[in-house]
Amino acid sequence: MKINLSKTQKNILEWIICIVIAIVIAIIIKYFIGTPTIVNRYSMYPTLEPNERLILNRIPKTFHQTPKRGEIITFEAPKENMDIEELDLNYPKAIYEERKGIWNRFVYYVLEINKTSYIKRVIGLPGERIQIEKGKVYINGNELEEPYLPEDTITESYLLTDFTVPEGYVFAMGDNRQRSTDCRDFGCIPIEKIEGTVLIRFWPLDKMGKVR
Repeated sequence: MKINLSKTQKNILEWIICIVIAIVIAIIIKYFIGTPTIVNRYSMYPTLEPNERLILNRIPKTFHQTPKRGEIITFEAPKENMDIEELDLNYPKAIYEERKGIWNRFVYYVLEINKTSYIKRVIGLPGERIQIEKGKVYINGNELEEPYLPEDTITESYLLTDFTVPEGYVFAMGDNRQRSTDCRDFGCIPIEKIEGTVLIRFWPLDKMGKVR
């Protein structure tokens, strides 16, 4: 059956199609290539401060790449109110709640509505032994040099002090070691839960550029 549309109706339909295509393209770029984000807390201070704007590179996530040590990443926040007995202190893994339903998963993981994320720095890679003692971090028995931290920084951990990063996971901490909730509290993060790596800072303008 042929439907005859007026010129006005055709124009409206064309605009609707263009808007839908634009939204789909924007979602694809945001999820697979890159997206802006904002820093909300002080866990990465002084490297990053609240209200600074960043661009995340999501290509490593798209191709399931393991981040490099020292890179700043964002990742989905793990389960809240975790029972300590759920955590393997030798191979600690963060615990996540399963999102059920196709629409709920789309809204949470793709549109990222009501999603909580953390921003931290990658410290330990899969298979590495991590020791936190005397205010320092040791990887496979060697002290980790951390030039991005203030000289007087002391790293402590009351739960995880000597463990191995499980395969397929990374260990990450905030640069503000005294005020950061991170893998020391909830375990190592699955690489699949990493949302992106920080590419550049674009606000404020006087700090625009690559973040180290």
